[in-house]
Amino acid sequence: MTTLITTTDIATLVARMGLPTLLAQMVEYLEADFRRWQDFEKCARLAAHSEVGVIELMPVSDANEYSFKYVNGHPSNTRLGLPTVMAFGVIAEVSTGRPSLLAELTLTTAIRTAATSVMAARLLARPQARRMALIGNGAQSEFQALAFHHLLGIEELRLYDVDPAATAKLVAHLRGVPGLRVRVCASTAEAVRGADIVTTVTADKTNATILTADMLEPGMHINGVGGDCPGKTELHPEVLRRASVFVEFEPQTRIEGDLQQMPAEFGVTELWRVLRGEAEGRRNASEITVFDSVGFALEDYSALRLLRDRAAELGLGQQIPLIPALSDPKDLYGHLVNTAAEPRRAA
Repeated sequence: MTTLITTTDIATLVARMGLPTLLAQMVEYLEADFRRWQDFEKCARLAAHSEVGVIELMPVSDANEYSFKYVNGHPSNTRLGLPTVMAFGVIAEVSTGRPSLLAELTLTTAIRTAATSVMAARLLARPQARRMALIGNGAQSEFQALAFHHLLGIEELRLYDVDPAATAKLVAHLRGVPGLRVRVCASTAEAVRGADIVTTVTADKTNATILTADMLEPGMHINGVGGDCPGKTELHPEVLRRASVFVEFEPQTRIEGDLQQMPAEFGVTELWRVLRGEAEGRRNASEITVFDSVGFALEDYSALRLLRDRAAELGLGQQIPLIPALSDPKDLYGHLVNTAAEPRRAA
């Protein structure tokens, strides 16, 4: 049997654990897997692009488990009443190929993306960072805002989105969060002025320049989340030139991230090396750092592991016959015929 974890299970998990606790545990799982980076067989995700979006498959494996995520990115979906991003994921046994877990990853991707941002910011932002600009107030924004507030101590959020309704939605969801001040701004420039951290999480599939070099200030950390596929960027190339740039998996980021704008010789550091102490993160208080985040399969494996562990502890999920249980493993046809006949015999 295969364990199925649905969106209802995720909502129950958050209700019972609390989102801050779940986010904190997600960071722990991410750090544990990034520290054993070289145990994994990795590749850039496989993508099918169209004029309106992209559908991707994101695999990763170690000696014991194989994992993948199916995910799309269609910015115009909101006009159809669908999420911009929808996803599910699988963990299977390397020894047998048996899928042990099938789980929703639409809600979970938002949680793991926010947790990944915090993991990077702990290494790259100034320890005293308390003010964050959040550019792009759509589906990911609440998760980013709450993760940075609860796990990194952000006290003031400056918000901007070209869609005022998105910002109003975010303000409503953050209203009443203890210790968090929210300020709505009229432009990106206003929002980032004086910010310690700038998070860009926009959705349009276009070569945009959300953040330009004239907006940078000494010591600023840029958390670039929205530039995550070919032809989709948020940062002006000069922002990258003036910063120390960190990435998840360099071969993928050079194709999909803001890094796609830069020449092949432009130097970056993979985040796992900083976690393992093999490379420096932030070197001084005035350095400008960028985390060019595109999302990587290892993060989804970490998220699936966490879901599996917490669901088992809390009695969530259900067992489903995704794979036929064969009395004779060589007789697949017989199983089909006998199973089809059972309802007729029962009638």
